[in-house]
Amino acid sequence: MSMISKRAAGIAPSVTLAITAKAKQMKADGIDVIGFGAGEPDFDTPDHIKDAAIKAIKDGFTKYTPSGGIPELKKAVCDKFKRENHIDYKLNEVLISCGGKHTLYNIMEVLLDHGQEAILPAPFWVTYEEQIKMAGAKPVIIDTAKTGLKLTAAAVEKAVTSKTKLLILTSPSNPTGMIIDEKELRKVAELAVKHNFYVISDEVYEFLIYDGKKHISIASLDSEIKGIKDLTITVNAVSKTYSMTGWRIGYCGGPAEIIKAMDNLQSHSTSNPCSISQKAALAALTSPNDFLKDWKKAFDERRKYMVERLNKMKCIKCIMPEGAFYAFPDVSRTGMKSMEFTERLLDEAKVAVVPGKDFGADNNVRLSYACSMENIKKGLDRIEEFCNKL
Repeated sequence: MSMISKRAAGIAPSVTLAITAKAKQMKADGIDVIGFGAGEPDFDTPDHIKDAAIKAIKDGFTKYTPSGGIPELKKAVCDKFKRENHIDYKLNEVLISCGGKHTLYNIMEVLLDHGQEAILPAPFWVTYEEQIKMAGAKPVIIDTAKTGLKLTAAAVEKAVTSKTKLLILTSPSNPTGMIIDEKELRKVAELAVKHNFYVISDEVYEFLIYDGKKHISIASLDSEIKGIKDLTITVNAVSKTYSMTGWRIGYCGGPAEIIKAMDNLQSHSTSNPCSISQKAALAALTSPNDFLKDWKKAFDERRKYMVERLNKMKCIKCIMPEGAFYAFPDVSRTGMKSMEFTERLLDEAKVAVVPGKDFGADNNVRLSYACSMENIKKGLDRIEEFCNKL
């Protein structure tokens, strides 16, 4: 009898975390490593959010809360969805969880059964595929390489079968930074209603969109495409927008029956999200966020600089990302696949990037520009020197 369950043995470790851990160990050993791996803003959590957490501690708000989150935070989430995403959710249609990843895990577990299929556009965030598999379902991969790394409704329709339960929609995308075109989004909504499959709309990077483009939540199209709101679970978190990755607060809105099932699951797995972090998230969602303009401006400058530099290198080509804080260059002209390129770059140039293999794109690597311009320039100099030696 095997010691480890088949379910656990089948989970692939996060290559992102593995590369980040190796780079950190090299730094701890005194090696000068430039890291482009981590998917988190380099800005500190704003003071008013930290102050709210400190106040919660001093006020003794350190006990259990309702498993699905405190009512005042749920209301703030409802207000946020209505104000910024034009979606009306009631309190019983909202759940607070221990980070966006936990929110997604809950959704997969309550929606997917063995033998069902989940449509997953590639390149994709590595966790999506693993969570689908953990739920016992089959990922049906859509390759977007020939459509400019953008999802199209035609590709979705081709992937739909009688076993299709859901589609994962992430816009802007991690790792590509690409945004689904509005016309395609409407067509996808129509397909979901026509074929009766759910849409998990991961909108965690919604505020990081550039060049005058706008974010549209698919559930907000319900007035035009009746039924799409009832088939959508809108996922978000405070992690990327407010630089609160370590606070672990995610949230979602969706049909009350699904939210209740997620709450039941969560009550037996993690119980409630951290009480102190919930108060911090409440401050984040209910306070002015003028600081985001400066953050976005800095990300935009880094984005343009990084992509322009990458495209001047002889062995690299890179599409300009439309959102998030990642560049996803194609390195196939080096003659290497993503793992070999990543390992050699770290060993020889002391630069950490993330291989695209586990994102479903083995010709690419991911670079985060959520780091200082000084480190970006220094790291890109090393990558250029590495390429010139090939």
